[in-house]
Amino acid sequence: MTTFAPRVRSVSVLLPLLAGLLLATAANGRATAVEPLRVMSFNVRYGTAPDGENAWPKRRDLTLAVVRDFAPDVLCLQEALDFQIDELLAGVPGYDRLGVGRDDGKNQGEFSAILYRKDRLRELVSDTFWLSDTPDVPGSKHWGNEITRICTWTSFVDRSADRSPQAGDPALGKPVSFRVYNTHWDHQSQPARERSARLMTNTIAAHVADKLPVLVTGDFNAAEDNPAFRALLGGPAGLADTFRKLHPQAKEVGTFHGFQGTGAGGKIDAILASRHWQVLDAEIVRTQRDGRFPSDHFPVTAVVQLRGDGE
Repeated sequence: MTTFAPRVRSVSVLLPLLAGLLLATAANGRATAVEPLRVMSFNVRYGTAPDGENAWPKRRDLTLAVVRDFAPDVLCLQEALDFQIDELLAGVPGYDRLGVGRDDGKNQGEFSAILYRKDRLRELVSDTFWLSDTPDVPGSKHWGNEITRICTWTSFVDRSADRSPQAGDPALGKPVSFRVYNTHWDHQSQPARERSARLMTNTIAAHVADKLPVLVTGDFNAAEDNPAFRALLGGPAGLADTFRKLHPQAKEVGTFHGFQGTGAGGKIDAILASRHWQVLDAEIVRTQRDGRFPSDHFPVTAVVQLRGDGE
């Protein structure tokens, strides 16, 4: 049996979607053409792991189905190897990829890749930094973590608002840009997680000085009460967990389940949004097919809408 989260759940989802569209107005009061943005963060479990019945070839099609069902504009992956990203691109056409392997800054090792819909978004600039004392040095690690950790980021222009001005409507043609950070923190070293939070917070603070909207996605290997995760929240960007914005009282929120499908444990996967965004929908996706899961993590999703003109 296959279970999928429905694309539209209720009138309570439709109303905020409509509200979000009304909020996206320019200074002259005219509605802009910015559409809600669909974001997915997904630790896909590295494809060479000796997982037996849960090995990548046996769950690849289900992973593709989960991505197709949500149809994200931005798909942020953790633990993805180069060949897995290629298979995702082949199985779900229309996306391009950003990011590098953490081992050599090229193809080797796991990626914190950002995939995006080419018809919706246009890349402005992108890069990867290593969570270490030498963030520009590929493969570097210094904070007690045995495994190299990275953050990949990019700035996008939203093509849904990137249109030529029309007579009498200067709002059309005003570029709408935002920045996405995707990361995978260490699973063993708390000092490494805290230093990673500090480096990312400082980097994001430098980038939002011009009020740039920000999204931060990742497998943080830190539950919501972990000081490292809490250190990311707030700050100059006003980052908040999109899931908790809509589900503040939810209890069964575990996202790592080890192919068991349980919601116990901490929510270590998240999509954070700066104060520029209204959260219209946010879910933990627990899709399964005949007892098989697409990964040992549940993917998390959010639908967000820029507030007004992005201020």
